[in-house]
Amino acid sequence: MKKMVALLSLLLAFTVVLTACGTDTKNEANDTGNKSSSQESLYDKVKKDGVLTVGTEGTYPPFTFHDDSDKLTGFDVEIAKEVAKRLGVKAEFKETQWDGMFAGLDAKRFDMIANQVGIDEDRQKKYDFSDPYIQSGAVLLVHKDNTDIKSFDDLKGKTSAQSLTSNYNDLAKSHGAEVTGIEGFSQSVQLIGSKRVDATINDKLSYLDYKKQHPDAPIKVADEEESGVASGLMFRKDSGKLVEEVNKALKAMKEDGTYAKISDKWFGEDVSLSNIFADPERMGQLVSIAQTSLYPMIEGAIQYTIPLTLISFVLGLILAVLTALARLSSMRILQIIARVYVSIIRGTPLLVQLFIIFYGLPNLGVTIDPFISAIIGFSLSVGAYASEIIRAAILSIPKGQWEAGYSIGMSYTQALKRIILPQAARVSIPPLSNTFISLLKDTSLASLILVTELFRKAQEIAAKNYEFLLLYMEAAALYWILCTILSFIQGSLEDRLNRYVAK
Repeated sequence: MKKMVALLSLLLAFTVVLTACGTDTKNEANDTGNKSSSQESLYDKVKKDGVLTVGTEGTYPPFTFHDDSDKLTGFDVEIAKEVAKRLGVKAEFKETQWDGMFAGLDAKRFDMIANQVGIDEDRQKKYDFSDPYIQSGAVLLVHKDNTDIKSFDDLKGKTSAQSLTSNYNDLAKSHGAEVTGIEGFSQSVQLIGSKRVDATINDKLSYLDYKKQHPDAPIKVADEEESGVASGLMFRKDSGKLVEEVNKALKAMKEDGTYAKISDKWFGEDVSLSNIFADPERMGQLVSIAQTSLYPMIEGAIQYTIPLTLISFVLGLILAVLTALARLSSMRILQIIARVYVSIIRGTPLLVQLFIIFYGLPNLGVTIDPFISAIIGFSLSVGAYASEIIRAAILSIPKGQWEAGYSIGMSYTQALKRIILPQAARVSIPPLSNTFISLLKDTSLASLILVTELFRKAQEIAAKNYEFLLLYMEAAALYWILCTILSFIQGSLEDRLNRYVAK
């Protein structure tokens, strides 16, 4: 245990040093007068390439979504295209989930984000924003049958579905809500409809558009915020000249009526805003963030990641043995059932299976707890893949072993239990151990169905301070430590079993 703690501390220190070194290098460059050059470099690159790469969600109507012909469109999409046109370049859109968008900008996967990003003080510490180009108020949405929540103050102690990096997440927490992280507005509506959560806070314009497209949606407005939230186009810090040129383009669009035309198309009115927010310097200590985030991540691993892995593997292994025996059975119907099961599970993505169980079954009236849903999904996956390992292990045992068992009066079941399976178990240990380790890593997918395991904890913390690289590296280090421990156990088990093998 002491060695494990020491190893964890060493990895954590290494992660922090790497990140801090990157920060120090950047600061030194700024101090030596290279800041002006770096500010202009992004704009020069955009002009040289002739492309402005724009990050957007693509699933958030009416701002950014796909129309009936699957074409990316929306208010923010048209604004970004017009801005790029006035810069003399072409807009190229990269679609990603909301909670991964800021990390994508940090990783330089795109130059700018156009996705109704609210301007707040915390974000301004790390990112640059254009002049605000739209303002919209927040609405509190609940199930149409809900009579308990009538105002924002009633959120105390209730569950609210929110994107972890959105302003509305902070608003929900400020009113005492227990936040359930989601990937987008449509997902929050689905959770309210199935009564998995009590409410969500979101953009009024987005809600009105959703209600227009889905008039039968089982949601209603419980309360509305009077003051709106301003949104701007977002950039990496020190994008200087590019931000200046984008602001010039936005100003020109408002002056010549282009902005009003786009706004009227989507909202029937001009929703522009011209207030300019201050840009305070970014603050934060990486070492402090790493230290404070370590315990919540370990807690997530102990409470969910490890139990989820163990339970799913045990249940999956039982299912795998039964499936393997069914494949080897002389009964045709059992063979067919086993083949179909393995084919379906191996032929469809695990994430899709989890979504069907958690989000699809409620449409049939079957609502399952997130943790149980994850266990079902992972167990079915392990059962299908491990069944082929076990079947191959059984087939690898010489037929003479069966005959030897029969010759001393053993039945099929006795020979299988006392002779074949023990030998097959030794053969299958290495591949089954790999399946076990893969399962441990795959549990990170449970974060997408609201299980607050290790990676989900990292996402939640990163949503507060935007230190995606540091926190994701920290999460990766924890996964690596857990997998290393499992590999050590695997090696010890193999050595122990090999003692009984004739040399």
